[in-house]
Amino acid sequence: MKNEKRLIIAARAVSLFFTPFYLPIVGMLVLFTFSFMSIFPTAYKLQVLAMVYFFTILMPTISIRLYRKYQGWTLIELGQRERRMVPYALSIASYFACYYLFLRLHMPHFIGSILLAALCVQMICALINVVWKISTHSAAIGAVGGALFAFAEYLAFNPIWWLCLVFLVGGIVGTCRMILRQHSLGQIVGGFWIGFFVAAIIILFI
Repeated sequence: MKNEKRLIIAARAVSLFFTPFYLPIVGMLVLFTFSFMSIFPTAYKLQVLAMVYFFTILMPTISIRLYRKYQGWTLIELGQRERRMVPYALSIASYFACYYLFLRLHMPHFIGSILLAALCVQMICALINVVWKISTHSAAIGAVGGALFAFAEYLAFNPIWWLCLVFLVGGIVGTCRMILRQHSLGQIVGGFWIGFFVAAIIILFI
């Protein structure tokens, strides 16, 4: 019994750490490490990362938590398919606000493409959720893999080891979501590949 409780606690911790909202931050870090943007001033990079964190992680997390507390739901109750549409709408609004702000600030194209890819993944997952509960945790990790693949094509670096890490993390997070009984294997695998292909297509062709 104690081992089962520890396993559930560990699965919850992994799920909280690998929030579905981290794709833009990871994408920005990849750009600032492997692209010409690595020469940008540190202050500029930190400013961009702070804005992305505020709109794509902090705002969605706080607004969804307040909505959950207002409804009096637990995390498991919020995870029910029919109750996920308002959280989707809140996160999509936050992502759109960030994308619009960056357009107004005339940010480099690659930065905008990451935000657009993350926004499209959120919207597609929301649409799929109408008929089938999809794993946004897996979709986010898949989108990181798709973004790495796309940037490797653009920036001519070898992404193999990074992609191996993405697949490993995806497997760990997916297993944790199944331990918590939030998703089936099909929902996890489907979410991963939806995120991967949507992010890769948006970054490569838009």
